[in-house]
Amino acid sequence: MTQRLDDLRRKLLEPTLDAVTFEGVTRGALKHGTMAAGESPTSVAAAWPNGVDDFLAFWSKTADDAAVAALAAAKSEKLRIRDRVALGVWSRLEYFAPQKEAARRAAAAIAFPYRHSLAARLIWRSADAIWRGLGDTSTDFNYYSKRGILSGVISTTQARWLTDDSMDASLTRTYLEQRIDNVMQFEKVKSKLKAPAMDELISRAAKLRHGGAGSN
Repeated sequence: MTQRLDDLRRKLLEPTLDAVTFEGVTRGALKHGTMAAGESPTSVAAAWPNGVDDFLAFWSKTADDAAVAALAAAKSEKLRIRDRVALGVWSRLEYFAPQKEAARRAAAAIAFPYRHSLAARLIWRSADAIWRGLGDTSTDFNYYSKRGILSGVISTTQARWLTDDSMDASLTRTYLEQRIDNVMQFEKVKSKLKAPAMDELISRAAKLRHGGAGSN
């Protein structure tokens, strides 16, 4: 059942993104994308039972999959960890690039306060996918700290990319390299933290993972 649903969503994705470019991320765009894909209007409810939220989550997941695939393809290369992290983040943006206007529309849709928890969960999932793609097996504090920091890198870099009209998004690339320093420097900071401070960071990171207090 899950495979059939994913297959349907993949079929609808590109036509729906084309509709989103002009209409924004709305139920109307979901319907128009479904019809453009040659599916009946009833397939909208089958593919996206929770409407726009399901569409945003699926598109984000396909970008995560693209990042993991890029990391797997580069596995034989002798890259520094900072370069591999940057590759994971950058590969997500490259995936979105052909539909950049739709990505802008999606960013506007997910910025609404009532989607705060969804946005947090999706960014956390992206960070987790990249770290797992890098072979990370950390637990406890390391698990939360790595994903919490990378979540910030992903979200701020993507925001920079959405407004970047430079050639080949070179300004975003420079920004990403600077932000990756935050990931690399954390190990130095962590070693100086006392247990209570570490517990507090874990607590905050756990809330981010689940979309904040009060998320479903």
